[in-house]
Amino acid sequence: MRELLSLTDALAWPLALTLAWMAGELLYRWASVPRIAVYGLCGFIFGNLASGYLPPAQADAFLMLANLGFGLMLFELGYRINLRWLRTNPWLPLTALLESALTWIAVYLVARACNVAPLSSCLLAALAMASSPAGLLRVINEEGGAGQVTERAMHLTAMNCVLAVFVFNVTVGVGVFQTSGDVVHASWTGLVVLAASSGLGAAFGFLVPLWQRLVGHARADATLTFAVAVFLLVAVTHELRLSPVLAALTFGLVARHRRITLSPAQRNFGALGDLLAVLLFFFVATTVEWRSVFDGFMLGLLLLLVRALVKVAACTATARASGISARKGALTGVAIMPMAVFTIVMVEQTRRLGVDLFDSLAPLAAMAILAEVLAPVLTQRALAQAKESSQHPALPPNKPKEKHDATA
Repeated sequence: MRELLSLTDALAWPLALTLAWMAGELLYRWASVPRIAVYGLCGFIFGNLASGYLPPAQADAFLMLANLGFGLMLFELGYRINLRWLRTNPWLPLTALLESALTWIAVYLVARACNVAPLSSCLLAALAMASSPAGLLRVINEEGGAGQVTERAMHLTAMNCVLAVFVFNVTVGVGVFQTSGDVVHASWTGLVVLAASSGLGAAFGFLVPLWQRLVGHARADATLTFAVAVFLLVAVTHELRLSPVLAALTFGLVARHRRITLSPAQRNFGALGDLLAVLLFFFVATTVEWRSVFDGFMLGLLLLLVRALVKVAACTATARASGISARKGALTGVAIMPMAVFTIVMVEQTRRLGVDLFDSLAPLAAMAILAEVLAPVLTQRALAQAKESSQHPALPPNKPKEKHDATA
């Protein structure tokens, strides 16, 4: 009996992952539900049913694999950022700054109005600023997304993630770890993390393409080379308590401008990327406890709605100035709704420092699991409505198709 129980524990994670993958494939084919939404829901159910019964060593191993998957997606997003476009169209970075700042203000004010403590409100607002690169990119790759809405969503996501990491680190530094309340010192610490993480990513972005050229395989072996490099980069940033988000984004950005070309298949990292995506979205949802979701459900839902309205409104308001129609601006705002993986990864980083924000911020747990399941569906529908999805290009039946926007 003891051997049987040991075998059951050893197979729990692999079996659960397999079932989550199967459910994702079936629901995607039968109901067009994004696979990552299914992975997240399965992970949430599994994590709460199996809580307390699984060996911690297995969870640690899957955490490392999930971090690798997140790093690969961040690298890919950074690789697809076009700095020249940001220079020629300054309304893009202005839109990112506007929607991030307004999101922080709106979420903070609503949280305070609901009697949430000032520090907790600041943390909720900082995390709400960001969109999840992993969630957005997986839906884009799954849908074959390409076009103005797709590109703008990726660029806005990259920029608001950088802003969110800085604001979150400063907030944590001031309110949680800096007992003196020295705002200047905490801000400086945030700047150091920002600079060191970006510098480390830039160094990888310079050295890895150089290695590719030295060995004479600048194209053929790009997938494996960059996967190994991302794995090392994520491990180093975790040990140094830097930001793997900024490091991996910068790595991809610099690699792109070092003239290393990745094919569409390599951009998605092929079967390796698909496997790690299952691990990532399944695993992060297992860390969210149902009690926290239940306790903070109503406020979490309200904050998500406020966040969505602000981001859509900001993207719509700046759309024509940045060169697209108001309709496509609104669809861009809808497309950047994913936030769960980014939020949970940031919370996991604070856990390593001895603070569990899910224990003190029940609305954050509710926001995370709701966004994990619902936001990918919104992104998928936004790409379809913008006619930028090769998998679901048509509108729902019995509705006339709209003409393409001439301004896009």
